[in-house]
Amino acid sequence: MAPSGSRSIRRGCKRVLYWIPVLFIALIVAWSYYAYVLQLCIGKTCSAVGLLAVVYLLVYHVVFVLFVWAYWQTIFTRPLNPLKEFHLSHSDKELLEREDRGESQQEILRRIARDLPIYTRTNSGAIRFCDRCQLLKPDRCHHCSVCDKCILKMDHHCPWVNNCVGFSNYKYFMLFLAYSLLYCLFITATDLQYFIKFWTVSLPDTQAKFHILFLFFSASMFSVSLASLFIYHCWLVCKNRSTLEAVRAPVFRHGTDKNGFSLGFSKNFRQVFGDEVKFWPNVVFNPKYEHWFYFESLRKSVLSHIAIRFQHMN
Repeated sequence: MAPSGSRSIRRGCKRVLYWIPVLFIALIVAWSYYAYVLQLCIGKTCSAVGLLAVVYLLVYHVVFVLFVWAYWQTIFTRPLNPLKEFHLSHSDKELLEREDRGESQQEILRRIARDLPIYTRTNSGAIRFCDRCQLLKPDRCHHCSVCDKCILKMDHHCPWVNNCVGFSNYKYFMLFLAYSLLYCLFITATDLQYFIKFWTVSLPDTQAKFHILFLFFSASMFSVSLASLFIYHCWLVCKNRSTLEAVRAPVFRHGTDKNGFSLGFSKNFRQVFGDEVKFWPNVVFNPKYEHWFYFESLRKSVLSHIAIRFQHMN
């Protein structure tokens, strides 16, 4: 009982620790709201230009709501896990455990994989199998050591959202990057004139001085890091790759192909954001990120991959 209890305590402590980066971001955002709204706009700093302060507040709150909502969705949208069809049955598990040779185990896995839509392999050409979850990995599926689960189209585990970024929440993650970048750029642009006044000693000597100075520096630094990350993920979306696939190209039955899942710029983009243009910036509506949608997108990608390969052969 003691070892089991200690493991439960360790798991509980880890779960608490994983929320620390999210809490840190939440505190930064709460402080930025206080500094911008109460100190910069409502305080004496902008009192001479009241109309401008109202405009700032209106635009700020629109961007703020979009940013926070996208962040919330990224955190609490659960990643998709493989269907039960990919899990080994009890008899297959026993059969696999009895075999001590790798080739015999692979023969069993190949037999099971015949009835499943699996097209990718390991670098050695073997069936991709997860010992931890006891399942055959669907294409673009990877095991997350933090979540201790296999995630469909896993991009990475992001500590800042305490969640795996994968097929089901990748749109929300992209919107989170976009709106957080817009949030920081807006603060930087509107705070710049007061930041300049601070150095020219023409800013009133109020409590807002510190907030204006630190707010500008914080927003500027976050803008640089967010811009680089957002541009990188835009490139991934255009290529229909995940971060893991950008590092290690997927291996198909006929060899490695870094563009194996690409359908072209337009279709790649729509696979993440959906077909309806009006819903692309929407943080509420998400394309039908369900298992059938996932495997349908894979089927189209693989058929495109086979067609391109056939053209090259001829």
